[in-house]
Amino acid sequence: MPRWISDEPGEEAALLEAVGIPSVDALFSDVPKKARIGRMGIGPGREEPDVVRDVDRLLDRNRPLARFATFLGGRVACRYAPAAVDAILSRSEFYTAYTPYQAEASQGMLRALFEFQSLWVELTGLDVANASLYDGATAAGEALLLCRRVHEGHRFLIPASLPWEEKSVLANYASGPGLRVEEIPYDARTGRLDLEFVRRTVASKDVFGVLADVPNGFGHLDEGVLDLRSAIGDVPLVVAADPLSLSVLEPPGDYGADVVVGEGQGFGVPPAFGGPLLGLFACRREYMRQAPGRIVGASVDAEGRPAYTLTLQTREQHIRRSRATSNICTNQSLVALAFVVYATVVGPRGLATLQTTLAERARTLATALGGIDGIAAPRFDAPYLGEFTLELTRGTSLSFLDRLRRRRILGGHALADPRPSAAPQAERILVAATDSVGEKEIQKYAAAARAWSASGGRP
Repeated sequence: MPRWISDEPGEEAALLEAVGIPSVDALFSDVPKKARIGRMGIGPGREEPDVVRDVDRLLDRNRPLARFATFLGGRVACRYAPAAVDAILSRSEFYTAYTPYQAEASQGMLRALFEFQSLWVELTGLDVANASLYDGATAAGEALLLCRRVHEGHRFLIPASLPWEEKSVLANYASGPGLRVEEIPYDARTGRLDLEFVRRTVASKDVFGVLADVPNGFGHLDEGVLDLRSAIGDVPLVVAADPLSLSVLEPPGDYGADVVVGEGQGFGVPPAFGGPLLGLFACRREYMRQAPGRIVGASVDAEGRPAYTLTLQTREQHIRRSRATSNICTNQSLVALAFVVYATVVGPRGLATLQTTLAERARTLATALGGIDGIAAPRFDAPYLGEFTLELTRGTSLSFLDRLRRRRILGGHALADPRPSAAPQAERILVAATDSVGEKEIQKYAAAARAWSASGGRP
């Protein structure tokens, strides 16, 4: 059995001398300093029993999500997953073939991925979907790169209301090729995109793509998205869409989207400290060979039986790196399987019913909160489905949410960008209705909010 214990200092020094490098840090000199995280602050080695005891003490501080009334909004959804999802995911034939490197040995997984692609194609109204990406934010980043490959320019337009986390990912994607990500202003009353700004900017002939999200980062539906195609001409249009909303809304492909991306975690996967997530990606047929990742296709074998294969793999592991469309070298097969199982078990009518139910609960919550002094709910005069934004006119979002958390209520997601370089923003919270909360939990939220208001907005 080979040793797995790390090298002794003397061995490390010998290795560095052999390759002509003065230190381990020098190995990473090509990485910009601003991209490094520095030392992780891990102390010297300790005995295993001591480490286990410390870890157990940390784990005892956890409070399971099920003990809270949950109104968390944002791209990571809190929805009930039928038991059938875990039952199917736990089958060994799926676990052992979760990534189809040997296509002939994983026909079941390949068929599941083909059905996953077909489902996303049906929801988006586009022609081709890939076998998934890491998460919704990286899917948007890959869409940015696709747009640049098919259209000239250096500027990519995104909504100012887009979550700051996704803005950060897109900025990282754009930094390497020297591209610019610019924000589209929104109307202060409705939250709608400023289409005149879009028209003026596109007229400069330096815009290679435009992204819109449905619903937008405030949880509302921007009807102006339907007019984007006419506003931008032949510039590629990317729509970041919530898959559940597409069960009741018009497919983005029908109003001119060239690429549709999304976050699929809410279909069968619970939130778990930020992952695992699921990137959804679909595009028009003419952009198929520009799509990142891998695409599963249906065919027949030598005996005429149905067979599935990796039809296209436009990634650096399989083709010359200079021709690759992405350095993403795998996909989220197991989470994609959860997505398609969830959608199949719930069914198209069930998905639409769930979205309708969540919309009704969101309106009940907004009505209960809107009459409380110090809270504007919903903040924007625009239609919404299962999420909306509230704004506090006193106190801070973090203190408000902390007060609710002490009452075992997860009251939403603070929208302010917490990074030191971010400009000050209004105290806004994205609130979501989930299928785990009913009238009782809504009234509990409203009571806690009234108590906060009565205290003058103090923590």
